[in-house]
Amino acid sequence: MAQSIATYVLLPGSTADAMEHWHSVFGGELNITRYGDTPMEGMPFEPDPQAVAHATLDTPAGSIAGGDAPLDGKDYAVRHTAYSFLYTTDSADEARGYIAALVDGGGEIGVPFGIAPWGDWYGQVFDRFGVMWAFSCADA
Repeated sequence: MAQSIATYVLLPGSTADAMEHWHSVFGGELNITRYGDTPMEGMPFEPDPQAVAHATLDTPAGSIAGGDAPLDGKDYAVRHTAYSFLYTTDSADEARGYIAALVDGGGEIGVPFGIAPWGDWYGQVFDRFGVMWAFSCADA
């Protein structure tokens, strides 16, 4: 297997919904494994069998991996830029399409898509899961 690196997100019980939504927006191949799909003997905690143990979304632009946050009393904050993606597109129209799909799916604009001070197109959307998606392209 070739080396690779992927972004990993830990969401509070919404990983399956998020991955399915992102799959509908960006396409690619989605795989979701729930704790109930795996042997549970020897686990250091009692996971919900329906919780996502591991999920991957391999898109034409790259990979996203993730799982449901454990019920350990810790706060896994999502709605800030600690969980964010930068998606570079070939055209402004392509970026606008992704932005529209995320907003239509319950997201909201963080930074309107427009010409940035550095000359490229740039904008941000917070999806309905609180994850920030930044979009950039050089095409006018």
